[in-house]
Amino acid sequence: MKGIVLAGGSGSRLHPVTRAVSKQLLPVYDKPMIYYPISVLMLAGIREILVISTPVDLPAFRRLFGDGAELGVSFSYAEQPAPNGLAEAFLIGAGHVGDDSAALVLGDNIFHGQGFARILGDAAATLDAEKGCVLFGYPVRDPGRYGVGEADQTGRLLSIEEKPARPRSNRAITGLYFYDNDVLDIARTLTPSARGELEITDVNRAYVERGDARLIDLGRGFAWLDTGTHESLIEASQYVQVLEHRQGVRFACLEEIALAKGWITPDQAYALGERQASSGYGDYVMDIARRAGAAANA
Repeated sequence: MKGIVLAGGSGSRLHPVTRAVSKQLLPVYDKPMIYYPISVLMLAGIREILVISTPVDLPAFRRLFGDGAELGVSFSYAEQPAPNGLAEAFLIGAGHVGDDSAALVLGDNIFHGQGFARILGDAAATLDAEKGCVLFGYPVRDPGRYGVGEADQTGRLLSIEEKPARPRSNRAITGLYFYDNDVLDIARTLTPSARGELEITDVNRAYVERGDARLIDLGRGFAWLDTGTHESLIEASQYVQVLEHRQGVRFACLEEIALAKGWITPDQAYALGERQASSGYGDYVMDIARRAGAAANA
């Protein structure tokens, strides 16, 4: 499975801050926002990741991640000159996906929950064995503000509605999507919606109509945060701060995930932490690297 992070857009709801910097590079407590969606792909075992952003912002992402080799992954980059819709990611990223399945995650979505790596791994394995798509639903108080999925007891999606007046469920479709390779052909057949965009909901409906769409319910014990407004950005930062201070661990730490996956060695992880040693984040990376090295030598 290949990964795509869509980190474009103007971030107009966060103006004037985002007039100078990409929204996905703003801090969510102790790390850039884009660390969180990239951590999702890495937890799913995805090592080839395409970052799509605006021509103005792409150089900053390149400076942040480079080619990804120091994390044991491969980053590539592509431009989306105008915000033409989420589904355009599959036209831009067709060469990156090639003949494989694809995972798309939005650059301003944050996911956190116990056992999430297992859930992601199972979903990716499902698409290795079967055709179709896997979407992730989250219960919300006001489903009429979202794309809403209705599923049967087996998880098969029956319908998807965009901001319905009378929602058939309270399950919002989150900004994380797993597809088989057919998504490339489906994206090529789309026509722009009334707002001039290639809609991801139209992609999902194509799979629903084929009976090949499944919904994984991220229910109790999970957090799904959208950081598109000043208020939600503060709330997300406070959520991360509370968890990390209480538990003494940092989530969405890319170096820790790469180390746990065996993509880098403890020595390599320590060197990455040492480069950031003047921050608490760097100290944390060095500490987990020391403990991993000691365990390996025990």
